[in-house]
Amino acid sequence: MKLTFPRNLSRYLVLGLLSRCFFVQESSAQFIMDDYTDTTRYQAAIFAIYQDNDRLRFSGYIQPQYQIAQSKGAPSYNGGDFSEAVNNRFMIRRGRLRVDYSHNNKKGLPMAFFVFQFDGTERGVNVRDFFGQFYENKWSVLNLTTGIFPRPFGYEINLSSSSRESPERGRMSQILMRTERDIGARLSFEAQRKDHPLDFLRVDLGVFNGQGLTATADFDSYKDVVGRIMFKQKEVWPGVVVSAGASFLYGGMQQFTNEIYRMEGGAYRFDDASANVGRQAPRRYYGGDLQVKFPYGRIGTELRAEYITGTQTSTRTTSETPGEIPQFSNGLLAPLYIRPFNGAYLYFLQSFFNPQHQLVVKYDWYDPNTMVAGTNLGPGFTGADVAFRTLGVGYNYYASDNLRFLLYYDIVKNERTRLEGYQSDLRDNIFTFRVQYSF
Repeated sequence: MKLTFPRNLSRYLVLGLLSRCFFVQESSAQFIMDDYTDTTRYQAAIFAIYQDNDRLRFSGYIQPQYQIAQSKGAPSYNGGDFSEAVNNRFMIRRGRLRVDYSHNNKKGLPMAFFVFQFDGTERGVNVRDFFGQFYENKWSVLNLTTGIFPRPFGYEINLSSSSRESPERGRMSQILMRTERDIGARLSFEAQRKDHPLDFLRVDLGVFNGQGLTATADFDSYKDVVGRIMFKQKEVWPGVVVSAGASFLYGGMQQFTNEIYRMEGGAYRFDDASANVGRQAPRRYYGGDLQVKFPYGRIGTELRAEYITGTQTSTRTTSETPGEIPQFSNGLLAPLYIRPFNGAYLYFLQSFFNPQHQLVVKYDWYDPNTMVAGTNLGPGFTGADVAFRTLGVGYNYYASDNLRFLLYYDIVKNERTRLEGYQSDLRDNIFTFRVQYSF
């Protein structure tokens, strides 16, 4: 009996040492975690006991939700279309598990960072992030990322799904960059030391396959070049915190067929020149974003805005970037459609009483074809040319660091056209009740 306490004490000491070797703590890893990469929230309380050795971290979140649609079979960018006979549903919108590994030098600066994240729902399991980062430590301003990770374009596209105040990204973000991620390489300029004169700046430049994770493999040799310059949060006046960014995407896809349709003078112009085959059909995006915060003690206000315009290549029936070579059901190659587009979103966020309670108002629009509108949309056009506007109103209750409740209602409006199915407004408003658990 006299040996029991020393034995137990030795076991506790061994377990403590093992824990310190395998887990990551919050403060010393903070400078390598990027809020603009789709990642989970990290809770300092969970890792507070691991303060010396930064190595391995597990985190994740799950988003069960219940939705009610305005009609059965409603089309939706809020979790996907409803089945033909369904106007309400339970679903797991996201179930993420993420593993991070970091290695720092003796000065506490990052040298290597590795991430693996997958998403598991009732619809299956998919890889979401699988990348490594290497940091140079001579000037401590450059890092290289390779693998599967979010494209460095815009604010909302890179904002974590666990942190975003609305249920989903806007229609434009989902269509132009479905799944947000792609396979490629990115070089980033970001000072790792807080006393660096350019600590306020981050610059990303990447090269990607272009199809995103909707493709099983790269189907052409053209690549997308994506870049972003971001000015980090800074108090520009007492009580006013501002951040901003500008982004571009320059790329496209191979034209496997000579049949190309381009907008000209309010109508599609057909081009079937044999020289079209093998050329690059353009994909050009240009965007700017701005975030302004007004913190007032335990309550605060935040405004966000982002605008994107450019040229999109897709098919007759959708403006999404193709994930495979476009073909008809009989195997024949389908023509490409090149459209000018624009879109934007606006957020108004207001906490009240205390930071646990938050009001969300969001307005977004996406016009996939800016050269035609309204009743001019008739024969020769499809639903892929119709503009949509969405007003969302919601309430977030942050019960704890690990639990959030969201009530949200989307009012979706499409422009009225002469196209069948779009002569009046679709009945596609959606109510969402979501619970988010995170660790």
